[in-house]
Amino acid sequence: MLVLQALVKPGSFVKKGEVIGEFDRQYMLTRLDDYRASMDQVEAGMRILQSDLDVEKKAHTQLIEATKADLDKALIDLKTLPVQSDIDAEKLKLTAQEADARHKQLLGEVKLKEVSQKAQERVAEIERQQARIELQRAEANADRMLVRAPMDGITVMQTTLRGSEFGQIQQGDTLYPGQLYMRVVDPSSMVVNAAVNQVDVERLRIGARARVRFDAYPDLELPAHVYSIGAMPKGGGFRASYVKEVPVALKLDKMDHRVIPDLSVSADVVVAREGQVVIAPLETIFRDAGTGRPFVMLQRPSGWERREVDLGLVNNLAAAVRSGLRPGDIIAAEPPPSAANPPPASGN
Repeated sequence: MLVLQALVKPGSFVKKGEVIGEFDRQYMLTRLDDYRASMDQVEAGMRILQSDLDVEKKAHTQLIEATKADLDKALIDLKTLPVQSDIDAEKLKLTAQEADARHKQLLGEVKLKEVSQKAQERVAEIERQQARIELQRAEANADRMLVRAPMDGITVMQTTLRGSEFGQIQQGDTLYPGQLYMRVVDPSSMVVNAAVNQVDVERLRIGARARVRFDAYPDLELPAHVYSIGAMPKGGGFRASYVKEVPVALKLDKMDHRVIPDLSVSADVVVAREGQVVIAPLETIFRDAGTGRPFVMLQRPSGWERREVDLGLVNNLAAAVRSGLRPGDIIAAEPPPSAANPPPASGN
């Protein structure tokens, strides 16, 4: 659970990258300070190590120079062997041999010292990289507590259950993981988030044209098209689990200055289209009991006349009549009692 410490006002216009919300990140900032201190300590340790290695290298070089000087002196002393006693001559030889061995030993340690120093520097560098990675991770975690606008737009707050009532999310609210609390909407390109019954969704196609009507403005109707269709149905929620709906997004093709986010709308999606045809209520279409052909009861000056019709698209309310009727014709919604040839059966 996270607490919203700061939040922009609803309906604010924001720019891409602008901070629009901040969660409680005191713990993250404390950890960040700890990692920064650790990084400073590691950097200081690196400098101390480098200084110690430089001192050790210089000391070893000076020791080599000192042994070289001892060796040179011993070699000079060897030149006095003819005038020395046997015991002193033997001592000078041993001194020269010892100085030579010591000098060669120190020269042989140079490569070993270099390998040892490089290993220590590599270990220290790995520790510094690890500390830097931990610091970067802490900085990223702290930055994740700052919510930035993904694009230019207007902020729209969502609702949450506060006590026993739903209210708009505001500063200080506690949110659970994954909870939607704000949208950034581009007012120049609006999308309608709708839901379609599982029975009807198979007839929808991406790009299908639609008409959107607004409850707040009964005279406003805007064109739109199907922008996306959900791959899975929505959760049951408070409704019965057997009532499934699939989320569908409609993109408005035309805007109006009165349209603002979160308005309630209704939409009609055009799944098929007929040309210039006559529309007749479905209850006025009868079918012959023998052949099943559709017909209507047309009112004529002499009475009711049975007229066969050719139907086009049919929905649950009306049917498109391609031939057999003209605009303005009066047809019966039920078999007229005075019809000369009453229909044997009717249906819708």
